[in-house]
Amino acid sequence: MRFMMIVKADAATEAGVLPTARDLEVMGKYNEELQKAGVMVDGVGLQASSKGARVAFIGGKPVVTDGPFPETKELIAGFWMLEVKSKDEAIAWAKKVPFDRLPSRDRVPELELRQVFGEDDFKDVR
Repeated sequence: MRFMMIVKADAATEAGVLPTARDLEVMGKYNEELQKAGVMVDGVGLQASSKGARVAFIGGKPVVTDGPFPETKELIAGFWMLEVKSKDEAIAWAKKVPFDRLPSRDRVPELELRQVFGEDDFKDVR
């Protein structure tokens, strides 16, 4: 089963503050651990919402709003896609993200884990 491990944005990520060489080293080691365990499918950091857009479909018509978006706690700064055996395993990997070895930001680092739908989830729909 796949889980997306979502990193929540904060003021620094929204300001476009790049990670330091040390930050990259610490997270690189964690990524290597995920890869060696064979659970990492993908993982990326996202640029600030100021470089993005939202597309809402109001009355069925697309309406584009350019970023930035004001509510950082609702934004995503990056993610990992994990292939694991269970939700418990995904949680175990989430607990190992080395936020304790990175400089603190304006708020407590937060992850969200979301299971990805698989083909079997739709077998009764077909």
